[in-house]
Amino acid sequence: MDIKNLINKPIFFERNRVYRIYKGGMPYKDLFNDGYDDGTDNMFPEEWICSKVKAINPKYFGPRDGVSVVKGTNLFFDDLLKNYPNELEGPRKYDCLVKFLDSAVRLPFQVHPNKEFSRKYFNSEYGKTEAWLVVATRPGGKLYFGFKDKITKEQLSALEEQSEVEKDIMGNLLAGVDAKPGDIWLIKAGLIHAIGAGCTIVEVQEPTDFTIQPERWCGDYHISYEEEYIGLEKDVALDSINYDIYGDAARLYATVNPKVVIDTDTYKKEALITYDDTTCFAENRHTVKNGGIFTLDYAPSVYICVDGNAKIVGDGYEKLVKKGDYFYLPYVAEGKFKITSDTCATFIECLPSKQD
Repeated sequence: MDIKNLINKPIFFERNRVYRIYKGGMPYKDLFNDGYDDGTDNMFPEEWICSKVKAINPKYFGPRDGVSVVKGTNLFFDDLLKNYPNELEGPRKYDCLVKFLDSAVRLPFQVHPNKEFSRKYFNSEYGKTEAWLVVATRPGGKLYFGFKDKITKEQLSALEEQSEVEKDIMGNLLAGVDAKPGDIWLIKAGLIHAIGAGCTIVEVQEPTDFTIQPERWCGDYHISYEEEYIGLEKDVALDSINYDIYGDAARLYATVNPKVVIDTDTYKKEALITYDDTTCFAENRHTVKNGGIFTLDYAPSVYICVDGNAKIVGDGYEKLVKKGDYFYLPYVAEGKFKITSDTCATFIECLPSKQD
C-alpha cells in the first residue's frame, strides 16, 4: 500500500455506522444511495464521519466502534493520525467529531459536560459542545432546547426516578421547536436538549462521546443506570446541567445566524458556525454551480457533499463526488485541491477548534 500517496490527498472512508439506543436511518438509502442501506429504521442511526473517536455503547460490534476505516484498506483513522501527524495535522490539531444522525423516535433528554467537568471526571480536555445542521425532516420533526420552566436538580432527580414506571412523565419538560431543513443550532455544553422523531442532522462537536441522559426510557428501550450517567454517581452527573437557562432564553441561547461571506452567480460561501460563536469548531456551507469553483484552503478539515454532484481537482488528481460522500483534507493538501460542479452541489466544511 502506498501510504505516502494516500495521505497527500483527500482521504475517503468506509461506511461507519454506530450503534445507539434509538432507532433511525431510514433516509440514508436516498442520502447515500450506495447500496448499503435498505430504507428501514434500525439501531445504527448514526454515520460517524472521519472519526478518531471510539463510541461509548452498551454493546459493541467491532474492535473500535466509531473509529473510521480508510476506504479500501484496514487502516483505522486514529492509527493513521498517530503514525503520520506531520502530514495529516501539521502544527494544528484535528479535534472535532462529525456525524450524520437520523431519529425515528425522540432521543432521551441529554446534556454534555463542559471542559472543566470533563477534565475533573473523565480526565479529558474536551467536553461536548455541538452544532446541528438540519438536512431533512419527516412530518412533525422537532428539536428541543432547555426546560420549558425553571426546574431544580432535586425536582429533575425525582422525575427521573418516577419515569421508571411512568414512561412519558418527562415528555413535557423540554421546550420544542419545529425542525426545518437548513436550520443551524449551537448546543453548548450544559444545555439540556433532545432531538425529536423525524430529524436528519449533520452534527459537528468536540471529539468525545460523553452523554448524560437522565431518563429511564427511549421509546421501548430501557436505559440502564450506567447508560444514563456513564459511570458517574447520579448526584455528580446532574451537576453538569445548567439549570439557569430555560424557556425562550434556552432557544435563543441555541440560536445562531449564518453569515454570507461570498455570493456570486456560480459560488456562495456561508459561515454557519464561527469561532466567535464557539472556539470548539467552525462550520461553513459552500454552494457551487454552473462551472463555479472553490479552493479547499484550510486543513485539517472535513467536507461533506449534502446535495448534488461535483468533482475534486488538483495536483494531477480528479475524483467525482456525489451527495452523501465525505472526506478528510490532510494538512499537506491545504490549498492544493479545488471543488467544481457543472450542475450544482452543496458541501459542508467542518473545521477543528480555533488554533493558536
